[in-house]
Amino acid sequence: MRVLITGVTGMAGSHLAEYLLNIEGVEVYGTYRWRSRMENLDELKKAGRVSIIGDSSTIASATALESMLSDGTEPASLNLIEGDITDAFSMKRVIAAVKPDRIFHLAAQSYVPGSWSAPAETLHRNIIGQVNLMEAVREAGIDPLIHIAGSSEEYGHVLPEELPVKETNPLRPLSPYGVSKVAQEMLAYQYFRSYGLKTIVTRGFNHEGPRRGEVFVTSNMAKQIAEIEKGLKPPIIYAGDLSSKRDWSDVRDFVRAYWLVMEKGVPGEVYNIGSGVAREVREMLDMLLGMTDANIEVRVDPTRFRPSDVKALVADVTKFRELTGWQPQIPFEKTLRDLLNYWRGRV
Repeated sequence: MRVLITGVTGMAGSHLAEYLLNIEGVEVYGTYRWRSRMENLDELKKAGRVSIIGDSSTIASATALESMLSDGTEPASLNLIEGDITDAFSMKRVIAAVKPDRIFHLAAQSYVPGSWSAPAETLHRNIIGQVNLMEAVREAGIDPLIHIAGSSEEYGHVLPEELPVKETNPLRPLSPYGVSKVAQEMLAYQYFRSYGLKTIVTRGFNHEGPRRGEVFVTSNMAKQIAEIEKGLKPPIIYAGDLSSKRDWSDVRDFVRAYWLVMEKGVPGEVYNIGSGVAREVREMLDMLLGMTDANIEVRVDPTRFRPSDVKALVADVTKFRELTGWQPQIPFEKTLRDLLNYWRGRV
């Protein structure tokens, strides 16, 4: 079975690649851009499990790439192929050559605050990028399962009486990012109905762990603690709104869920993925502070507040759990400790 991961160099993509490489009979391919940051693949590189099978300087056509694939990919390796979802020709070339049986579409502009400063870029990358992928699948004449990674940010303005949030809840996005993910979901449904593409959507709630980008709140605070421990900054953590509540899971549990949704999910359907537990940002920060001997002051920084924020999000995951039996296995304390140790090793 050939599996393609778009956005494989991201946090979730890299963990998913590691998980899939341990499943017998699965060949793993991933797209990267020439400017992609590759450090999330360091563990696979150290193990000799990354193979770059083509880039724009060596592959002029889908036929040339297909020839390279047939000449000897490494089934036990992550096979990297240069491809940009915003470039329609690039995606057609990749899809025509790989002919994947399953596609995990994770590539996106995924930073919510960044979507306010770059709304057009966010909408273009997330929406047009998905159109390019789906049109490439149609043109290749293949019939893969396609997982679309949606987001809890699609729910947006959730009323207190609507918690925990079911898949049937109204979508009221409060950011350009949230809007883009709603559009991605609607495109998935439209292509399923119009063309028979076997799309399955997950609305993922917050997932954290090693390799989380430093702009995200858990990772940003963990990095600040690591910097304070090393004497690289004063013993002060700057934080935004500490009262917001989020449903946090471990990314390593999430990638198991992604595989299960492809194994047992129904095309055309949408599934929440989350822990079902809501925690305040303040509680998360207190847990991190309890993992260090440093004496740290916390200061609220108004510049870190969002123009509009989702105050509380917690998932009702009944639909997904009844379908797959999935349960989170990694305690949140371990997620945070592993994240903090990740930054201790990098700063």
